[in-house]
Amino acid sequence: MKNRTYCGTPDKSQIGQNVILCGWVQRVRDLGGLSFLDLRDHTGLVQVTPDPDNAALCDLIHSLHNEEVLKIEGTVRSRPEGNVNPNMTTGDIEVLADTIEVLNKVKTPPYLPDEAEKVQEDIRLKYRMLHLRTAKMQRNFRLRHKLYQSVRQYFDSQGFCEIETPFLVKPTPEGARDYLVPSRLHQGRAYALPQSPQIYKQLLMVGGFDRYFQIVKCFRDEDLRADRQPEFTQIDVELSFTDETEVQEIVEGLMVQVFSDVLGRTISTPFPRLPYSEALLHYGSDKPDLRNPLKIKELTDIFEGTEFRVFSGAIESGGVIRGLNLPGCGDYSRKRRDELIDKVKYFGLGGLVFVMPTEDEIKSNAAKFLTEGQLKAVVDTMNASPGDLVVIAADKSMHNTAFGLGALRNWAGKELNLIDESLFAHCWVTDFPMFEFNEAMNRFQAAHHPFTSPVVEDLETYKDSPGEIRSRGYDLVLNGHEIAGGSIRIHDRQVQRRVFELLGFPEQEAQERFGFLLDALEMGTPPHGGIAFGLDRMAMIFAGVDSIRDVIAFPKTTAALSLMDGAPTLTPDDQWQELGLSLINKKK
Repeated sequence: MKNRTYCGTPDKSQIGQNVILCGWVQRVRDLGGLSFLDLRDHTGLVQVTPDPDNAALCDLIHSLHNEEVLKIEGTVRSRPEGNVNPNMTTGDIEVLADTIEVLNKVKTPPYLPDEAEKVQEDIRLKYRMLHLRTAKMQRNFRLRHKLYQSVRQYFDSQGFCEIETPFLVKPTPEGARDYLVPSRLHQGRAYALPQSPQIYKQLLMVGGFDRYFQIVKCFRDEDLRADRQPEFTQIDVELSFTDETEVQEIVEGLMVQVFSDVLGRTISTPFPRLPYSEALLHYGSDKPDLRNPLKIKELTDIFEGTEFRVFSGAIESGGVIRGLNLPGCGDYSRKRRDELIDKVKYFGLGGLVFVMPTEDEIKSNAAKFLTEGQLKAVVDTMNASPGDLVVIAADKSMHNTAFGLGALRNWAGKELNLIDESLFAHCWVTDFPMFEFNEAMNRFQAAHHPFTSPVVEDLETYKDSPGEIRSRGYDLVLNGHEIAGGSIRIHDRQVQRRVFELLGFPEQEAQERFGFLLDALEMGTPPHGGIAFGLDRMAMIFAGVDSIRDVIAFPKTTAALSLMDGAPTLTPDDQWQELGLSLINKKK
């Protein structure tokens, strides 16, 4: 509306000026027979009061309900002495209303926006438009808007070209189930919604667009959790004639600008680089939160030759023994120590050994199996002090040991208040394994995706041990969240074919699935690499919220349902028939 004044903006400099306000009724109050109201828009609140001699206006205000939509014309004036509210940005003024127009009345809403956090989430999601009116959600989405603008400005300044890739694409395996779109014109065939623009951005490199980016929707049909949604937004980046160092430097420049533009914060670069093996050793995670000062340490050498079967069995089977020091936890009761064991059982660990140094001795639940020298070596290696609790895990699987202690490290960081929540700690995790063995499928699969370049010399060195082959992949981690993942790509057809072989794709199947990419690799493909950011996750961290549902306007539930509009809905039989399909099991 032309000449509109936003509710959170009037101040003493506007005293005596006429203003037009539009917004929602936050509340109506009655003090000493005089009714007045707080009007709200996304900028804040302003108090509106009628002339007490204007009976019609007083009666109108008295009849209003919360969340009704108003247009108010009036004059800014100082609040009466003793009525100033220092908790409001407009707390030292009010607007004396001349006219009030009700633009839309309201029936009783299922909840009021200022009560949203007290309401069950399914109700908030069903009536999402009410939740979006809250100050928290307004702030979140305006922050997200700033993030979009900052990203686009940065990549434009670096010579990148924003190009859209298709949404109706060929199904290709990328680690999750595809959302399929059956074709009406080509019955029996289907498009997939893209899990990422991966292949298309590589083809753009072949096409000569040496610096590409886009902010793009992606789709994955997978089980959800707090930081996953079936449709999500990526910042997708690719460049030609590059290497890991250049990609990482460009990304660090982006983060410097984004932090400045969105949060007004200055961050330091370059970010620390952690090889994958080091991240698992010291932090028990491939996405470590470096704000947490606790570190896991290797203890295997201390127990070489031990007769303690828990430890000797792990060593003999090629496993590891590692420890984590929990400061000030030496007085934990047996019950509390058992609770720590329960936390690691999920990761395949059967138990934990505890070492508790005191001023006079070193106690342990395994003291009768360990020598004094071994206990002292543990205390020294872990830099443990009297009153601390050293937790030791041993398993034939290095991953079980690492991830179990990593979970304890994350828990302790919060439980012991060791993390400064005001900090932002970035790091790069590099040197990932190229392949992971899938026990259920009894074969190797790509740790990132099958287009990530291996360290080429590893293909020959470890041709009989695919699990030892390193990739040229890299992840960007912020405060324990993976916010971006990328790699240098394969640009040679023979290398790509070899990778497909190791993944168990016969040449004919690889040609059927990826022939258009394999053919392109023989048409002058430049060396190239890139990265993709989870924009929703970035916005979640920047906004200081715990779920990406708080930074997505219309999110789905963990069951992939849209409670607001009822999607997905039952599809009429005639629409299935148009597609040449019918349902095997019909659900009412």
